[in-house]
Amino acid sequence: MPNAVADLLATLDLEPLEVNLFRGVSPQIGWQRVFGGQVIAQALMAACRTVEGRRPHSLHGYFVLPGDPKTPIIYEVERIRDGGSFSTRRVKAIQHGHAIFTLSASFQIEEGGFDHQMGMPDVPAPEALPDEAEMRRQILPLMPEPARRYFERERPIELRPVDIQRYISRDPREPRFSVWVRASSALPDDPVVHACVLAYASDITLLDSALVAHGRSVFDSDIQAASLDHALWFHRPFRADDWLLYAQDSPSSSGARGFSRGSLFTPDGRLVASVAQEGLIRPRAK
Repeated sequence: MPNAVADLLATLDLEPLEVNLFRGVSPQIGWQRVFGGQVIAQALMAACRTVEGRRPHSLHGYFVLPGDPKTPIIYEVERIRDGGSFSTRRVKAIQHGHAIFTLSASFQIEEGGFDHQMGMPDVPAPEALPDEAEMRRQILPLMPEPARRYFERERPIELRPVDIQRYISRDPREPRFSVWVRASSALPDDPVVHACVLAYASDITLLDSALVAHGRSVFDSDIQAASLDHALWFHRPFRADDWLLYAQDSPSSSGARGFSRGSLFTPDGRLVASVAQEGLIRPRAK
């Protein structure tokens, strides 16, 4: 198992401190703040540790303060309700005595019912796109340095962008972006692990899609970017170590904020999750 995936699984293995109280740590990889997807995934894991026989179907979170990667994060779970079909949990992530993130999550027993979904975009299959080796050899040398450093780093989530020109050209384009994602190696069979890994991956590229229309990127040094809130709905079973198409669009940006949506599909076209996020995309003063 690659180190990055092993580190992610270790990050999700929260330490129980007391009933409804857990401690999580951050990988020491030199980041100035905790990656938002990590906090989402850990908070979801903390909530899942207090629910039995039900899987998460939705979560809604707010980023309150930047996380300090050098300090453990305490996750305090409040058991709001356990009903006949649904359970609700509220999670507060705490560092230095202050909440840095809050999350509400809902869980449901397995049920049948009506079933429909929107279609998957017509895009090349992941096997038809440059793999990691081809990216390093042919495409990374063309990227700006900040983007190149990101793609050169060992990551727990493998990315295959459908339109790699997004990171090479500064031309404004239609605010849509698709990328194939999966864990870089096999994961345990526990569905909770797959849900938390998908929650982690859902925050990687979504905010950046709000800058596509402006020919900009979160990698630009004159852009201050940060997730403000995050919502995720799980629709159907999936594995986070199989390819998923993350189709994103950004209906609006204004007031230094960008709004983005995402849909995650299996290669055979099943819609397994939906995501929405608003983030800060503030031009830095020169």
